[in-house]
Amino acid sequence: MTADKEKRRAISREAARRRRRVESDVFGDLSRLLPLQPAIRSNLDKPSVIRLTLSYIRMQTLLKGNTGTKARTSHTVKYGQVLEGGEERRVGAGGPNVEEKEAREVEALEETNMYLRILEGFLMVLSTEGDMIYLSDNVSKYMGLTQTELMGHNIFEFTHPCDHEEIRNNLRLTAEEVWWGAKRDFVMRIKSALTHRGRSTNLKSATWKVLHCQGQAKMCVIPSSVSCLLLTCQPLPLSHTLLSAHTFTSQHSMDMRFTYCDQRVTLLLGYSPEELRGRSIYDLCHTLDTNCLTKNHVNLCLKSQSVSGKYRILVRGGGYVWVESHSAVIPSVRPSKSRPGAHQPLCILSVTYVLSGVEEPSLQLSLDQTINRF
Repeated sequence: MTADKEKRRAISREAARRRRRVESDVFGDLSRLLPLQPAIRSNLDKPSVIRLTLSYIRMQTLLKGNTGTKARTSHTVKYGQVLEGGEERRVGAGGPNVEEKEAREVEALEETNMYLRILEGFLMVLSTEGDMIYLSDNVSKYMGLTQTELMGHNIFEFTHPCDHEEIRNNLRLTAEEVWWGAKRDFVMRIKSALTHRGRSTNLKSATWKVLHCQGQAKMCVIPSSVSCLLLTCQPLPLSHTLLSAHTFTSQHSMDMRFTYCDQRVTLLLGYSPEELRGRSIYDLCHTLDTNCLTKNHVNLCLKSQSVSGKYRILVRGGGYVWVESHSAVIPSVRPSKSRPGAHQPLCILSVTYVLSGVEEPSLQLSLDQTINRF
């Protein structure tokens, strides 16, 4: 009896070893099919292999739904890496076109990297459920988390709970947006494993980084394809916020009243810094753009940093100019009495870019414009 029991145990152990061996072989074959560098593939665990495989399949399905052949050709550089050992590389191996194909792939990669450097941000593709289908490989430069650590996860796992409702609203597609296109422009807070010195830390010690997300929703009518949100994500404040002849800096109270403005505003808008002090930015904003400014103001109060988007400011003497403001809340050194761990906001610092010349100079929409500019 004992011998039969030991025999059954030995058979069971051997069957379990065989299953584990087959499972390891399957996961090994699956990981080798992923368009990743060998060093990255070798360090993937089984859940990561499944997660990345599903994300890759969804990305492939999304690209197949794209009818443009040029767009599909440009995506032979997948996940920010030149495809190594993949199907495309194996087809026609040893043929005369292999070198030309490799040269095109390298050229496409260099072009992609150039765009990402100019963007000063990273690319993100979200499904309508919030799954991160794709991120460009330079995401680690801004978030401290690698492409493979994020891809396949849900965006709600990494974003601030107070921003979830806004993200859901942007992921939602209406019937009108399907036909006319759906542009997206919003600000969200996401976990960042980077310290102020640029070092990576544990995700449990991550801080919140503010991202300015712009893009467009893609609604695919093909049953086999997927709908998604294509976004460019720029961390705030932007590092290219440099002063020039077409920018001016200003400080505001929390209700957006000017407390300081530099002298360049006189050359650009015609107002002197003294007469702007104590006035609200809403007094200078074009009436049709007050919603844009209000959204920027709310983002500042909730998330401490924001980009206004393009709006119009009235110019003294008549007309208006198109501008964009990059703003941040400056906290006070003294902690808040109601919240000992938090710091009370001191002021709002804005850098405003003037994007155009004076348009419709004969049009006067405010009493402030009745006085000549110079």
